[in-house]
Amino acid sequence: MQFTTKQIADYLHGRVDGDETIVLTDFGKIEEATEGKLTFLSNPKYTHYIYTTKASAVLVNEDFVAEQATPTLIRVKSAYESLAQLLQLAASMKPKKQGIHPTAQVDPTAKIGDLVYIGPYAVIGANVEIGDGTKIYPHVFLDDNVKVGEETTIYANTVIYPDCKVGSRCIIHSGAVIGSDGFGFAPDPAGHYNKIPQLGNVIIEDDVELGANAVVDCATMGSTIIHKGCKLDNLTQIAHNCVVGEHTAMAAQTGIAGSTKIGAHCVFGGQCGVVGHISIADGCTFGAKTGVCGAINRKDTYAGFPEQEIRGFRKRSVVLMHLPEIYERLKAIEKKLEEKQ
Repeated sequence: MQFTTKQIADYLHGRVDGDETIVLTDFGKIEEATEGKLTFLSNPKYTHYIYTTKASAVLVNEDFVAEQATPTLIRVKSAYESLAQLLQLAASMKPKKQGIHPTAQVDPTAKIGDLVYIGPYAVIGANVEIGDGTKIYPHVFLDDNVKVGEETTIYANTVIYPDCKVGSRCIIHSGAVIGSDGFGFAPDPAGHYNKIPQLGNVIIEDDVELGANAVVDCATMGSTIIHKGCKLDNLTQIAHNCVVGEHTAMAAQTGIAGSTKIGAHCVFGGQCGVVGHISIADGCTFGAKTGVCGAINRKDTYAGFPEQEIRGFRKRSVVLMHLPEIYERLKAIEKKLEEKQ
């Protein structure tokens, strides 16, 4: 990119506090940025870096008050959100890949939209439909009857099983698997596990992002559904027949067991685990490593195992920290009681 501080401020509906003619060509972290780069400050923990950074300009919240000299500031309503807008702009300016590589295997019955990119050694099965502007990177496998919307990006080594649907403007990162069999087995009297065929599919709606090596299992019957706007981090696992409500976010290594229904706008910290066949209300937040063992019917913040409302969890955590001391006092009391008997 190459923009002046004034051009950036105008684009973000902000204002320049300093030199409006500085030319910015790249982004950098506030503690590492060099001349010609734009950085940002949104977390107060990093405030001290604004006085030492070598960046040529800094995005700050409009109410930021400097205590000493700083580089040129671009004041905006939200520095973090404005940075995201600029990064999206920079990404959109990169050259777009197009065309079908000669080593790609595309079934004659597949319907390929305009301005689609299909990379080396990708395999596109029978009756697959790929929307305009979608990018399929090397070694991706789209099995028969898969449908992918417009302007979606599917990175290398992703596998999408038959009959699954991916919406528009989705991002599927490398190694993701969509539509693999759910973990369904029926034990017989001898203790052997007999496989239950998984005959459903996966539906991923628009504007969903799946991280690297994320897995979404197909339904036993019907569909596993990831609703619009969901963001699932690397190594997340969504089991068969789950439904994840719109704009829900899950950090890495979160696992959701089968047939669980998760509400909209929920947030899961890293390594959360959720049992199967329950429902979770809209707007719930779960701290890292929370183990959800039962239905959640009320919007709140939860933590711990089994899950507890955050206020109770914090109180119990304080008590737990003092448990060795309490134990020693209890032993001392018991000893005194025994001596008196």
